[in-house]
Amino acid sequence: MNPSANHQTDFAAVLMPIMAAVFVAFLVIGIALPVLPLHVHRGLGFGTFLVGLVAGSEFAAAIASRVWAGRQADASGPKRAVIVGLIIAAGAGLLYLWSLRFAAAPAIAVTVLVLGRALLGVAESFIIVGAQSWALALLGVQNTSKALAWIGSAMFGAFAAGAPLGTALYGCYGFIAIAFATMLLPLLTLLFVAPLRPAPSTARVRASLIKVMAAVWVPGAASALSSIGLGAITAFSALLFVARGWAAWPAFTVFALTFILSRILFGHLADRFGGAKVALICALVEAAGLALIAVAPWFALALTGAALAGLGYSLVYPGLGVEAARLMPSESRGLAMGAYTAFLDVALGFGTPALGLLGDHAGLGAVFGASMLAALGAAAIAAALVPRPNAERACDALACS
Repeated sequence: MNPSANHQTDFAAVLMPIMAAVFVAFLVIGIALPVLPLHVHRGLGFGTFLVGLVAGSEFAAAIASRVWAGRQADASGPKRAVIVGLIIAAGAGLLYLWSLRFAAAPAIAVTVLVLGRALLGVAESFIIVGAQSWALALLGVQNTSKALAWIGSAMFGAFAAGAPLGTALYGCYGFIAIAFATMLLPLLTLLFVAPLRPAPSTARVRASLIKVMAAVWVPGAASALSSIGLGAITAFSALLFVARGWAAWPAFTVFALTFILSRILFGHLADRFGGAKVALICALVEAAGLALIAVAPWFALALTGAALAGLGYSLVYPGLGVEAARLMPSESRGLAMGAYTAFLDVALGFGTPALGLLGDHAGLGAVFGASMLAALGAAAIAAALVPRPNAERACDALACS
């Protein structure tokens, strides 16, 4: 019997149920992404500012609640954090449904919708931070990279699957179908999550947020810089491809497929070879891919760039997550993951609009050129985090003494 095969089977048996819960929970976020602008603009008659406000309210609430979710995962246990997040998500669906009662009063309807989106942002924080902490608690810090990679793949896959599903539901039944799905899917997921083995709460002493931020801000900043490329791909790749006379959808599809496959196949590398080393190499690969997209004169070359960007970015976040987890004690794991994930939110929330402003003035190619420079910045920070040989020998000597 192959011991590594047994280990892989045990790992999957522990993680797959948590991944399934994350997938279903984030599916309710994914199904609303392509239809909310249509509902707010066409259904309620508002302009692009209100479209942006409704879409951004979830993101703002997610940033604001990351640390709170992390504290709850440490204090009450990560399984309970996931359950709380699912209940909150169902409440967001109820607000979606309630907003439809005010079709004759669009101002009230959009206000209720903003509240629902904000509630969904809080739910997202509890679910993803709880799931990450749950996986780390069950599998151990030695599997940090693989746990974060697989959990992230479930989330990303849910976004990808949710877009066509949401479009189909909205086209057939209208926004009421999105509201019911948002309310019912989390409740059904609760039935699935309830029997799963919990991880105990760990926060015997309330950790200082300042201490946690001081520990994770360096890998967090590198993760944020690398995530600028994700914002460029998701928001501007279709526009760039259409401007060059190519089909709009293949860039993001190739990026997403490469991203998910890389995380599943290579998610263990940072645990084996070191998070900073893997993040350094992958950030350079991501930068090369973004550079290709920026200057590619041919469709196939631009798709190669999208594939390289997906391959590189896929392992930067879990690789740097290994460094963040290594710097914090186990009793503050949830808070550390909440703080670390918040850097990704900040990058997407502020970096993507900044890229749009750059694109207006310098063209879409400049968007990907700037994203390449950000990825190189992430690589530089990762290089600084790579342990020096003398430090490794000193650590080995301390361990043996």
